[in-house]
Amino acid sequence: MQNIIESLQHYRQRPVLTIAATQLDLEILPPLYELLRQQPRRERLDVLFYSRGGIVNAARRVALLLREFADEISFLVPHYCESAGTVTALSANEIIAGPLAIFSPIDPLLTAGQPGEAGPLALSAQDLRLFSEMSRQWFGLEQHEAQQHALQTLATNIFPSTLTSFYRSTLEMQSICRELLALHRPDEVERCKQIADQLIFGYHSHTYALTRDDMKALGLPVTSDPEIEPLLWSVAQALHESVGAISRRESDSGWQDALLGSGEGRWLRTRSEDMPPHWQFARWS
Repeated sequence: MQNIIESLQHYRQRPVLTIAATQLDLEILPPLYELLRQQPRRERLDVLFYSRGGIVNAARRVALLLREFADEISFLVPHYCESAGTVTALSANEIIAGPLAIFSPIDPLLTAGQPGEAGPLALSAQDLRLFSEMSRQWFGLEQHEAQQHALQTLATNIFPSTLTSFYRSTLEMQSICRELLALHRPDEVERCKQIADQLIFGYHSHTYALTRDDMKALGLPVTSDPEIEPLLWSVAQALHESVGAISRRESDSGWQDALLGSGEGRWLRTRSEDMPPHWQFARWS
């Protein structure tokens, strides 16, 4: 993998930082900071990014930390950049996405059940917002009646303060998205709002797999580069093997759920069922 990273750096004429995580969280920040502070502040930095989602506030802090060490950030996205990963990518001046790049809507989720139980495991903001619209279109209720029916039904089945918390999470998501978009388009307040609202409210499923063309159509700085797509895909394949449950050597052993890499090597975070997660530095192999 080191040879691939070096090839990317030679072609792009700038350093490449790798951030790969099954779930972004705040514990990623200290080792990421240690990697960034080893080098002087740069004009441009490429971030090879791979994420299945995570905590939105962690996504925000990762994006803001990167900005502390570079004037312009380019995200290289060969494959997964979902949910909180999509939020992080909103901060980029440029997103170079491969043909298999997967972004996603970013509507907040509310845990609704446990595996094996009837019904969905999670509800999204749109599930609640569209309840009255469903009542109107499917069951013929008048708009005011449908709204009252929706509020009564939701308040009966979901504790009211939980609904308020969910509403606050949606406001927080809107604020974070606009903040990160404004990092590279500070004079486009209304456009930032439109992009954020489309990603939060504009799709029918949290798992809707947005393509690079979908993201470009939103007005985001997404492009492609056929010259480096084979390199990016080689990195993605390596990350598939080294980050996530597939990295377990045995069914009851630990697994690596995050990788942060620079030119010198990489920090790997290992998790196990009976031990707290720990980070370990290793040279590229």
